[in-house]
Amino acid sequence: MRRSSHLMRTFLALLGLIALVGASCGSDDGEDASGEDGGDDTCAVTTTDEGLDALLVPQNCSTIQEAVDAAEEGDLVLVDKGTYEEAVDVTTPNVTVRGVDRNEVILDGGFELENGIRALETEGVVVENMTARNYVSNGFFWTGSDNYRGSYLTAYRNGDYGIYAFDSYNGQFDHSLGWGSPDAGFYIGECFPCNAVIDTVDSQYNGLGYSGTNSGGELYIINSSFSNNRAGIVPNSGSYELCYPERESTLVGNVVHDNNYLDGPGISVSLLAQGNGILVPGGVRNTITKNLVYNHDRTGIGLVPFPESDANDLAPSQDEWDTPCQDVRDEDIPPISDEDCVLVELVGEGCVVMWNPYDNTVTGNVVEGSGVADLAVGTVDLTETGETTDTLRNCFSGNTFATSAPNNLETLAPCEGDGSGSWDDNPLDLIGLLGEPAEEPPADSYKTTPEPPAQENMPDATSKAPEEFTGPETPDIASIQVPSKPA
Repeated sequence: MRRSSHLMRTFLALLGLIALVGASCGSDDGEDASGEDGGDDTCAVTTTDEGLDALLVPQNCSTIQEAVDAAEEGDLVLVDKGTYEEAVDVTTPNVTVRGVDRNEVILDGGFELENGIRALETEGVVVENMTARNYVSNGFFWTGSDNYRGSYLTAYRNGDYGIYAFDSYNGQFDHSLGWGSPDAGFYIGECFPCNAVIDTVDSQYNGLGYSGTNSGGELYIINSSFSNNRAGIVPNSGSYELCYPERESTLVGNVVHDNNYLDGPGISVSLLAQGNGILVPGGVRNTITKNLVYNHDRTGIGLVPFPESDANDLAPSQDEWDTPCQDVRDEDIPPISDEDCVLVELVGEGCVVMWNPYDNTVTGNVVEGSGVADLAVGTVDLTETGETTDTLRNCFSGNTFATSAPNNLETLAPCEGDGSGSWDDNPLDLIGLLGEPAEEPPADSYKTTPEPPAQENMPDATSKAPEEFTGPETPDIASIQVPSKPA
């Protein structure tokens, strides 16, 4: 969900057919293909020349929404080349919506419509091989859904997120591009255990490459690229969404580089987090391993606190971290008492809850070219509990790096055995980490993001029968190696 403006104040305290049946398919000149004159009287499943049973748009169903509404469980909606000025809602379970060409099947919101395709409170909805652009909210969006998948998707110039799952479980995003969104190119939020995989995606020119608030538990981000965003991968905790804290996300085999983008779209959090590769504000029990992270103005991999002002709830005790989201979703949240509030002068009067990064494991990464430190960890104790950086139980081992804050971080906090040395030797300066606050760009700055290049198409899009999706396979993490630098 869009972060409210108080997050800026908070961090200042410290821190996108091949012709099926002939020339009648879609519009070849880029004009609207969703008009009334393309459809037959009957919108029903048809067998194509390639032997595929599908509801055809626009040959038999004049719009994608009409086809989706007519679809039954297990059906395929096959969309021909063209530009479709629609906002499509899918509520029927186990429906696949597929374009015949990822780069030429385009849903266009005209900067007026909310979402390209939205799956609502259902299961088994698969969307693949198409593009959604120019929506004021999201390109592709699953909410309250189960067994979801988005593959070979391009989402660009959308006003909130590119490809987005919220309060959804057993999902997968793969072979997709998120480009030019103020919040994040990819987002999975408010789920635990999520049982979700992001694999082989590319995220560029967003506020955040990946954002995941209060999500985790069998959540894997693997084999992907995050570059030229304001900040790269940012899983975080906060009470403005349920199911806190963020925990147990696994980041493996990703290339994260040059996330120093200052001229494009970005919400307040991304302006404050910019210049960092992998930044974990208040996340716990995450595994960050075998990633290639380079060329960042601030930190390569940073574990930092998130002091949330005007918080809705206190951070849960550590014995509650294993509680599934379903057990807390409908829980009434009582007001925070004055005794539990922390007043911070820099943000004015307000209740501040400190979300600290605990029990994160950082191993086997290659990190270089960071302006502040390749590896970094820090906190500030606002609660007078004595919580300090060395008590957070984060560990670092086997990384290739040049600088850290504090110095000698792998000696201070090894993943095996006892640490030694001084935590006061070059501690992470959290306020300095953020530098001067960036000027917030105009809210509509995402509208001028350049178009991305053409992307890889889904194989056999016009002949492959749909398959029921029942959740992702658990990745073989051991087989993933540190990737090489891209050309």
